[in-house]
Amino acid sequence: MEDWDFLKVLLFFTCSVHLSGAVPHSLQYIYTAIIPTLNCTAVGLVNGEQIVYYDSSTKKMITKTEWVKMIKSVDPQYWKIQTQHMQNQQERFQDNLEEVMQIFGHAKGVHTLLKVYGCEIGENSTFSGHYQYSYDQKDFFHLDLKTGTWTPADEKAEIFIKWWDPKGDNAKYWKDFLETDCVDWLKKYPNNGIQVWQHKVSPKTFLFQKESSPPEVVCDATGFFPKALNISWRKDGEDVHLDVDLRETLPNQDGSFQKRSILKVSAEELQKHTYTCVIEHSSLEKDLVLPVSERRILRDGGSGGGSDGGQIGIIVGISVALVVLVVAGIVVWKKKNSGFKPVLPKPSSEGDSSSNNS
Repeated sequence: MEDWDFLKVLLFFTCSVHLSGAVPHSLQYIYTAIIPTLNCTAVGLVNGEQIVYYDSSTKKMITKTEWVKMIKSVDPQYWKIQTQHMQNQQERFQDNLEEVMQIFGHAKGVHTLLKVYGCEIGENSTFSGHYQYSYDQKDFFHLDLKTGTWTPADEKAEIFIKWWDPKGDNAKYWKDFLETDCVDWLKKYPNNGIQVWQHKVSPKTFLFQKESSPPEVVCDATGFFPKALNISWRKDGEDVHLDVDLRETLPNQDGSFQKRSILKVSAEELQKHTYTCVIEHSSLEKDLVLPVSERRILRDGGSGGGSDGGQIGIIVGISVALVVLVVAGIVVWKKKNSGFKPVLPKPSSEGDSSSNNS
């Protein structure tokens, strides 16, 4: 079995363990810089699940899970700190790649520098941390947490360390970061994750009709959390299943959700019978019942636009499809001497970032 296939298997078991409610929690960051593009990207993972993505070309950190989006919305200052951390890291990481290439005498070609660091809290609050560089898929050097010093893989790594950290300030910084900040951040994610999943936000609702043949009555719910919500239709108090188009639930940019259902019946049916839209959600004490008779009419192409769709405050913050090829791989821990040392996967296109050191 090749290394990458082996990592896929490990990823499966890692996710299975965490999904089953295992006690250990881990926070990891993976940065990759690639020459000749000199593009840097980064991913953050909690318990093996990707939570954020950062790209040096956009200088933006993008949330990859709904519960992290909610953390971002309720704690903007924390998010600002995280973003600054990644920006600082990737700026220095670009310089690191160019310096390493000079040490190896690589003036041309495709070369990749990978940095992985993180911490894990195990059963009985045991702690382990790691910080490691690799160049062109080979170990370069790593941090020995016991001694707070760097362990180079070869003479070229020694040369780089002497240039990059002549007084050992970076080693001291990262030892302190892994044992304090990293642990604090890791504790924040599971706690906020629990709080977010328990948090409930009621939907904003809109009922309107599009001019078409047959008429389309749209029942729209948005801004709600958690995700589970049901929209149904009733005719004279009886459930309606025919002529109904129930759309899938979509995410909003703030971590909430939106959903809509479309009823297609003739204008005569709408006049002869009493139709209602019923919305069910865990945030509601009782179901919302919206009479179709109170719907707003949208007239496409009408002059003035006073009562057209522009005035309907439908919050449809559909998340932009992120076409981001991130195959950062999963960091596999293995015992080495006093601590754990990650086995680095084949790098793809991830970036670098930290606070003041890299």
